[in-house]
Amino acid sequence: MPTDDIILEADDKMDKAVAVLTDEFKGLRTGRATPALVDHFMVEYYGAPTPIKQVASISCPDARLIVIKPYDIGALPGIEKAIQKSNLGINPQNDGKLIRLAIPPLSEERRKQYSKMAKDSAEKAKVAIRNIRRDAMKQAEEEEKKKIMTEDDLTRFKDEIQKSITDHEKKMDEILEKKTKEIMEV
Repeated sequence: MPTDDIILEADDKMDKAVAVLTDEFKGLRTGRATPALVDHFMVEYYGAPTPIKQVASISCPDARLIVIKPYDIGALPGIEKAIQKSNLGINPQNDGKLIRLAIPPLSEERRKQYSKMAKDSAEKAKVAIRNIRRDAMKQAEEEEKKKIMTEDDLTRFKDEIQKSITDHEKKMDEILEKKTKEIMEV
């Protein structure tokens, strides 16, 4: 496989790792209500696990309230159960037609805990991209041993893959910094 293909494949995998981290951060609670807090929940609907977005509309009328309005009233108990099972730490208020989630302000201790969780997630994502680099390097070194690639090409490849790693880690750091700032905001 040519070095360009190896780099493109590694870049694609690294982009996916950044996207996974971004999605993971959407589910981390901040002091502000956002549909992303609940839109990844799976709801038991007619015996099958279904994404909450497919059975209800999710809105935030103000900064501290999430309103979940099911398209079918029969989905209310399943939605309520999914929220209670989650680690959000919020009790749903079911009025028979819709569910309200009042988002209380986070305590200092809880904000620090969420900030640490964000940092841990970012570190796991960085480990994932380093593993991608290791696999790409191994693949390139095998090609160099088979004389498909010259030693100069291998050196150039290592520089390019390192630049890609640095760029992706920088993106992750920026995402983490933004999320940490959002979490620590009172």
